[in-house]
Amino acid sequence: MITIPPSNSQPPTGLVVTLHGWGANALDVESLASYFNLPNYQFVLPNAPYPHPHSTVGRAWYELRNENTYQGLAESRQLLLDFLLSLEASYGVPLSRTILSGFSQGGAMTLDVGSKLPLAGLVVMSGYLHPDAIATNNNHVPPTLIMHGTLDQVVPLQAAIKARETLASLGVDVQYHEFDTGHEINLQMLEVARKFIINAVG
Repeated sequence: MITIPPSNSQPPTGLVVTLHGWGANALDVESLASYFNLPNYQFVLPNAPYPHPHSTVGRAWYELRNENTYQGLAESRQLLLDFLLSLEASYGVPLSRTILSGFSQGGAMTLDVGSKLPLAGLVVMSGYLHPDAIATNNNHVPPTLIMHGTLDQVVPLQAAIKARETLASLGVDVQYHEFDTGHEINLQMLEVARKFIINAVG
């Protein structure tokens, strides 16, 4: 993983964990931290546990060649849960002041694992819901920000709409934003995310 300490050299008052997408790695999301302009936050960027089948440096949270199987998801879910639960001991920041964020497959993991922990909030960029990831009786999902590009040809916009509708039906505090972009993260998204993080952590 990559860790980026607060730029003000003080103990962190908040924590942001960002999960990369399928075939990427922690280096791909490292540059995002500076755009958030959160000098008192610790950033933690873990690498997914599995090697990508077509890249020597890419990682995967689970197998995606058959989109209906999600091979390795259960193991990856447990690893990520254990990892998130260990962070307070490492950085002194409780889950109630921790944001879990992710892009694409990392966004799907954010929705899945983040719905099971008392986090400050979830930030989902170009993500999607795993089948049965969120129990219909789960009314403790953290406030969630969903952002998606209307021109996304990798994860269709409908995936974001479905996630929003599912969470809203459970009474979750959901913010939803569409952008005229493809399967990517742009500066507008990061500014929206920054405001959400500040409001969620307090």
